[in-house]
Amino acid sequence: MSYIIKGETGDWEIVVGLEVHCEVISKAKLFSGASATFGGEANTQVSFVDAGFPGMLPVINHECVEQAIKTGFGLNATINKKSIFARKNYYYADLPNGYQISQSDHPIVSDGYIDVDLENGETRRIGIERLHLEQDAGKLMHDQHPSKSFVDLNRAGVALMEIVSRPDIRSPEEAGAYLRKLRSIVRYIGSCDGNMDEGSMRCDANVSVRHPGEPFGTRAEIKNVNSIRFVMQAIEYEAKRQVELLEEGGKVVQETRKFDSTTGVTKTMRSKETAVDYRYFYDPDLIPLRLTDELIERLHKEMPELPDAMKKRFIENYGLTAYDADQLIMEKDIATYFEKAAKGHDAKKVANYIMGDLFGALNKLGKSINESPVSPENLGRMVDLINDGTISSRIAKDVFQFMIDEGKTPDEIVNEKGLKQVSDTSAIEKIIDEVIANNPDKVAEFRSGKDKLLGWFVGQTMKASQGKANPAMLNELLRKKLVG
Repeated sequence: MSYIIKGETGDWEIVVGLEVHCEVISKAKLFSGASATFGGEANTQVSFVDAGFPGMLPVINHECVEQAIKTGFGLNATINKKSIFARKNYYYADLPNGYQISQSDHPIVSDGYIDVDLENGETRRIGIERLHLEQDAGKLMHDQHPSKSFVDLNRAGVALMEIVSRPDIRSPEEAGAYLRKLRSIVRYIGSCDGNMDEGSMRCDANVSVRHPGEPFGTRAEIKNVNSIRFVMQAIEYEAKRQVELLEEGGKVVQETRKFDSTTGVTKTMRSKETAVDYRYFYDPDLIPLRLTDELIERLHKEMPELPDAMKKRFIENYGLTAYDADQLIMEKDIATYFEKAAKGHDAKKVANYIMGDLFGALNKLGKSINESPVSPENLGRMVDLINDGTISSRIAKDVFQFMIDEGKTPDEIVNEKGLKQVSDTSAIEKIIDEVIANNPDKVAEFRSGKDKLLGWFVGQTMKASQGKANPAMLNELLRKKLVG
């Protein structure tokens, strides 16, 4: 789904590749035993290795390696039995060693893809060039002192998986769909929590433009964007900026830019470094990483069900639409909740309540699905009460709200508050007779041909029954009595 920008010289097509840094879920850092937990007091989780003390040697964290392998499986990629760590040399105040241990031409994972579903129903395959392991840098803080910057090295040495896509993305929408799918995959696997607001998933976007069919143009890289919405905005702005520049006869410079979320524009940071600028060379303190067939096979067997497989199963087993399945599998916890609620119940109706009433209530309360005051079992039971006629869909709205407020079961609420639906013919007829007797003018109008007044009578009768009358019975009986 190409995003075409109209220009005086013709149409322009966006070409985007994304580099996503995913912080690996692990108790310790990639090459040291220091804690990798988020949120510690500044510089309290730093080993001599992380601080770049002379003579300190890195030791690989096996858990981080296994997390990268499992993520590779989730990306439909090749797991390379031999990979090599290299030093990426650059100086910055938050990088004590003056180099970052990363992987260059021999990554642990390569040649994968993920399929993304777009709003128009189209499915696009985005290629994955590589996934490599590397250390994170520390964090500079410029707002602690009027004239000085401070550095926090707690994050220095934390394991990152850098996932590099091929330049297959052609619109901001595709970029957003790709990032949402990637975040969903790593969360299902448990290799990264995907919390962009905490910095554990960050995105660099490489953006260029071209006339359709022409070779790729010069790209600019937008660094460290920390929300999917901002990535989409940054791509759209940067593409339009490049088109305007080229239309005016200028040239796009290969550079690194930053996105200002308050103004919605990208700004120059520095000229774009190349691999030569970083002077990569194999790290002499780390031997090549060699993986056994047994390890790869074991990790493959441990893989959980991933979003694509779960979506297919939800459609086939529960009769959901592709859209509904997409909404429910986006987060693993939501999918788990749905399956518990749907077990033995009307799955379609359960799905509708989750995506409508429950999502709305949780959003209002600021709670996650795991904090829901309505258990999945109680939601499934409420749907049963609707389907067996114990309560109407209208009454169910009240029951659901009581479940949110009080945390009780739907049966307790229906019994305590007298919300059981009235399905007794004589009781409903009595209410109808009273409504008809109290509104002779409306009855005359209906019988003179104003059929639309039936809805008014239904509303009045339902109101008189406090919403408890069986709607199907009420409509049938009311029509018979009005026709006379």
